[in-house]
Amino acid sequence: MDTQKLIITGGKRIEGEIKVHGAKNSALPLLSAAALTAEGECVIHNCPRLTDVDAACRILNHIGVKCRRDGSSVVTGADSLTCCEVPVSLMREMRSSIVFLGAVLGRTGKCRLSFPGGCELGPRPIDLHIAALREMGAQIKEEHGYLDCTAPEGLKGADISLAFPSVGATENIILAAVLAKGVTTVHNAAREPEIADLADFLRKCGAKISGEGGDVITVQGVDKLHGCEHTVIPDRIAAATYLCCAACAGGELVLSGVNAAHLGAMIPLMQTMGCRIYTFGRDSVYISVRGRLKAPLTVRTMPYPGFPTDAQALLMAVCAGAEGTTVFVENIFENRYRHVSELLRMGCCIKVEGKVAVVQGVKRLSGAELVATDLRGGAALTAAALGAEGVSVISEIHHIDRGYENIELLLRSVGADIKRK
Repeated sequence: MDTQKLIITGGKRIEGEIKVHGAKNSALPLLSAAALTAEGECVIHNCPRLTDVDAACRILNHIGVKCRRDGSSVVTGADSLTCCEVPVSLMREMRSSIVFLGAVLGRTGKCRLSFPGGCELGPRPIDLHIAALREMGAQIKEEHGYLDCTAPEGLKGADISLAFPSVGATENIILAAVLAKGVTTVHNAAREPEIADLADFLRKCGAKISGEGGDVITVQGVDKLHGCEHTVIPDRIAAATYLCCAACAGGELVLSGVNAAHLGAMIPLMQTMGCRIYTFGRDSVYISVRGRLKAPLTVRTMPYPGFPTDAQALLMAVCAGAEGTTVFVENIFENRYRHVSELLRMGCCIKVEGKVAVVQGVKRLSGAELVATDLRGGAALTAAALGAEGVSVISEIHHIDRGYENIELLLRSVGADIKRK
């Protein structure tokens, strides 16, 4: 049972520098991909210390992949992979555990796992994953909450068209295709930077992949993969989170270890609101916020390079205290406004109807007893609390720990009044 809480006294301007950790949404598929390597070790640098990453490492160890942490790096050895089943207890720990399906099936020709757990954001259908793997020759039975997958004659390359550019489905297809016979082509593929990072990693392991970053990805199957050394890309959602924290609290903040190009939908929008943001050096972003911000008219979540669904709750926290009204349209997940009921406790003025949320900015937010409803919703409550009057207490912070490394230590280092208790 999670009894830890974040206690935040708002109204403290923040000032200083935060180094952004490696991307959670990249580290998880990379760890899954490590299971495909039949010889040599994989050394994955800049691998964040997150509960989701810990869960992925436990899954690897369970299926016979030796996995250990060495500082900010994770080292794996998959030459003796012995198990093709991921138990329910491990699958429930993280939503993206389904990414192990493509890797284990591709390596062993069979895989048994339960439906994944994690944040309850409404249905994240895995029908795209299953349909694609069936096109590649997999036989998949769904019963009693489990997926039983086999490829009696091995996986074969296929021409696959996705109805939606799903990140998870694109990753699973790539992971299954790298050791399949023949060529696999993915049309309407996801274009997120994490897809490109996965392709880069697999190429270092000996895979033949091209087209990542565009909507058509081609994979030529190879006989086997070997270990490699790789550095995880910066976490663009963590970077967006700390930009929103600065926007809520006010002050000046430098983010280092970031790729500003991955924030292309976020930075211009926040600049229109009145934030002074500019990039400098190879990997740094500066933000300065003084006075009340102006609300943008409309924010629509879209697949990359559009505005990310993972940043929707965070920007809503900023808009809740801005001057004017913003209409949010959530186009990715059905149930991604669960944080709204908690923001209302702080005095926010928000109305939700289906996939639309209308946010009318108020001059002051008040501290309150809050519950983190999911990973990004919890981060949004943290940002809002930084700019609120009085004390906020956020419980169920295990959600936040899934995606942020020592969030309270980083924010305290730049002047926030925040502690874990």
